[in-house]
Amino acid sequence: MESVTAFAPATVSNVACGFDVLGFALNRPGDEVTARFAPGAVRIDEITGDQGRLPRDAAKNTAGVAAQALLTILGERRGVAISIRKGLPLSSGLGGSAASAVAAVVAVDGLLGAHTPLETLMACAFEGERIGAGSAHGDNIAPAVYGGFVLVRVPNPPDVVRLPVPPGLTAVVVHPDLEIETARARALLGTTVPLGDAIRQWANLGALVDALHRADFALLSRALEDTIAEPRRASLVPGLAAIKQAAVDSGALGCSLSGSGPSLFALCRDATSAHAVAAAMTDAVRQHIGGEPETYVSPIAPTGARVVSRAGPTRLNSQGSSLKSER
Repeated sequence: MESVTAFAPATVSNVACGFDVLGFALNRPGDEVTARFAPGAVRIDEITGDQGRLPRDAAKNTAGVAAQALLTILGERRGVAISIRKGLPLSSGLGGSAASAVAAVVAVDGLLGAHTPLETLMACAFEGERIGAGSAHGDNIAPAVYGGFVLVRVPNPPDVVRLPVPPGLTAVVVHPDLEIETARARALLGTTVPLGDAIRQWANLGALVDALHRADFALLSRALEDTIAEPRRASLVPGLAAIKQAAVDSGALGCSLSGSGPSLFALCRDATSAHAVAAAMTDAVRQHIGGEPETYVSPIAPTGARVVSRAGPTRLNSQGSSLKSER
C-alpha cells in the first residue's frame, strides 16, 4: 500500500521581541505524519505519543483539517488516511499543533506528487493551526514549512521573509514538566499595549533583524528583550527570571519564553557555549520548577518539513515474485 511519511520540526516562536512574527526551526524534536490513499474524505487512522488526548475526528484535529484544506485547494477527490506520531509534548510552546499540521500537508502533497508551492502548504497548515491552537498565527507554521529563521509579515496569504543566520548561532531549548495552553496564555495579554512598551518592542525587533544580517552578536543580545508578552505571562512559569539569569550568566546571548511557554529558549554564539548554557538552564529549571526537564541543543535548522520515507504498492517481477516499490 502506497504511503508517504513527513517530518516537521519543533519551532521557537516570538523569539523575545517578535511576538507573532518571528520564529526559527530546530533540528529536533518534531512530529511525523504518514498519509495513504483511502476511500472517502480525510480520516485519522492512528495517533501515538499523545496519551489519547488529541481528537481522532479529522474535522477537529489540526492535521486532519490541514490535510483536507490541501485536498480542497488541489481539487483532489481521492480520500486520505493519516497516522500521526507526536514527538512534541503537548502545550509545550514548541509549535506542536503547527508541526502536526505542516507534516500532514507535506505528507499528503508527497503522496499526490503535487509539488505544491510552500506558500500554499503554509496557507493550508494555517487552517489546521486555527483549530489546534485556538487562534491563527504564523510564527510556528512558517519556520516549520520554510526552515531557518523567518519573519512573518502577513500570515495569510503568506508573506514570509527569510532572515540570514549568523555562523555558529545555536539554540538551547528547555521544556519543563509543565503545560501551558496557548489560548490561556494569550488571554493574559489583553487587547491593548502601552505606547512605551510598543516602541521598545519595535526598536528591539528592528535591531534583531539588523543583528542577524550583520552577524552582530552584541546587538542581538541587547535586542532579545520582550516588553509585551513575557511580562504578562511570567507568572505561568515559576522562577522565570532566575532561569533566564542562569542562562545569561553561563554565556547565553539572551533567553526568553518559547512561544507562550512553558519551554524557554536561549540563543548562543556557538555550540560550545550552548552546551554550557543548556546545563545551567536545566539545573535552574530543576531548582525552581522541579521534575526532569527535556533539553535540546540545536543549530537553527536550515530546512523545514520534509518527506522522510515512501512506501510503494506491492507488484510482481517477471518471475512472479513480489517486489516492494521504494522510492
